[in-house]
Amino acid sequence: MTDRPTPHTHSTPPSHSTPPSRPVPQARAVRLGPRSVATLLLVSAVGVAAIGWPFLAPPAAQVSAHAQDAPWLFTCLLLLLVAVVSATIAESGLGPKAVAMLGVLAATGAALRPLGAGTAGIEPMFFLMVLSGRVLGPGFGFVLGSVTMFASALLTGGVGPWMPFQMLSMGWFTMGAGLLPGPDRLRGRGELLLLAGYGFLAAFAYGTVMNMQGWPYLLADGSNIAPDPDAGPLANLARFVAYCLATSLGWDLGRAVVTAILTLTLGPAILRALRRATRRAAFESPVTFDAPAP
Repeated sequence: MTDRPTPHTHSTPPSHSTPPSRPVPQARAVRLGPRSVATLLLVSAVGVAAIGWPFLAPPAAQVSAHAQDAPWLFTCLLLLLVAVVSATIAESGLGPKAVAMLGVLAATGAALRPLGAGTAGIEPMFFLMVLSGRVLGPGFGFVLGSVTMFASALLTGGVGPWMPFQMLSMGWFTMGAGLLPGPDRLRGRGELLLLAGYGFLAAFAYGTVMNMQGWPYLLADGSNIAPDPDAGPLANLARFVAYCLATSLGWDLGRAVVTAILTLTLGPAILRALRRATRRAAFESPVTFDAPAP
């Protein structure tokens, strides 16, 4: 009786047999569709015109004679913002889970704003908007930014002609975080540095937009930083830069530094929590109902 040779099996290393795992695309609670994009572009164009009219109007224009029409502009922008939010929600089919997350994040951001709003621009709500927009996308980001600023204005009593500009600017701010590159690939320190850099620069941009909203109502009276209707766009731009440096540089710098520091320190934990909540919520999974068993 001869011994038969035992067959040998050679196992292939896992690195060659297992295909590389692909990054899982991030779920979006709110997706921008054609109607919501068109409405967003409309309200953005109206907002840019309402904010930048001192640079767009010719010297001989009588736009400055209508400086007391701010309540009408307030109403127009507020209605357009409501239209953007309504179109976004209706077009994306915002479910109860997304509404619940929107309410929780908006309430948290509104509660964070008064913590340091009266001290050198320390506004911790901005870093939460950056992280939320990054995880949940630009559509959810714009809705969240606008709703959060509206809720915080009601909470702090800051309702006035400037509120629609704050809502629009915060919507842009949060939406921009959702438009940053690499949401499904970039993780770790690189993502935190990207978000911190965006938060730092966008905080300055937010302050600049709000300065443009209030600067046209500054009385000239021989001031070198007030708008001059008889000057050209370049001269008024130089006056506006001087106005920003003289009045809000310290405030904007404090907001930008606080946003970057909180993003770097608290960002990892909050990003993990938001992504875990988004996965469990399964916003894009269809809801089905099984027939009862006989």
